[in-house]
Amino acid sequence: MALTLAEKIKFMLDNNGKTIYWLAKETGLAFGALYPIVSGKRKYPSFETMEKIADVLDISLDEFRTNKK
Repeated sequence: MALTLAEKIKFMLDNNGKTIYWLAKETGLAFGALYPIVSGKRKYPSFETMEKIADVLDISLDEFRTNKK
């Protein structure tokens, strides 16, 4: 079963002992912009937002794909 975008971000944050607040600070994005993504309420964030998150988490954007084959 593939993880959702929110589950992947939460997993990465938890494994590194980080919080959404930390992610907001490091990305320069508002907590209010990140929370809906991490909670799963916003399923399709902008490319720019995902690029910032991937950069801070030190992963490729490909790792966020939910339908890998």
